[in-house]
Amino acid sequence: MEQSLLDQFKKQLEEKREEILAEADKTLNGMTDQSGNIPDPNDRASAESERNFELRIRERELKLLPKIEAALERIADHTFGECEECGEEIGLKRLEARPVTALCIDCKTIQEQKEKAQGK
Repeated sequence: MEQSLLDQFKKQLEEKREEILAEADKTLNGMTDQSGNIPDPNDRASAESERNFELRIRERELKLLPKIEAALERIADHTFGECEECGEEIGLKRLEARPVTALCIDCKTIQEQKEKAQGK
């Protein structure tokens, strides 16, 4: 893969990492700044619901951080864009859609089919 493309993916991944960390900090600060005394039960329920929703979003985003770090490591060791299963090149469109991916579409499909079969 061309160095300019690698640099572009690296920048994109680093920006996403910083965005996730900034949002996590913002959520944490927002939760510690909020006063816990909301007299109206409906308002209190709405606030709690919003807080839970935001926490679920942050939890999902935080699960992405190790994948971002792994993708940055693959860029550093020049294996970014190679499927970890079969060694074939991962398509550019797939990398653009999901730069943290470590599997080509064929290997990912097989993995999902195995997971689905185990879940039955």
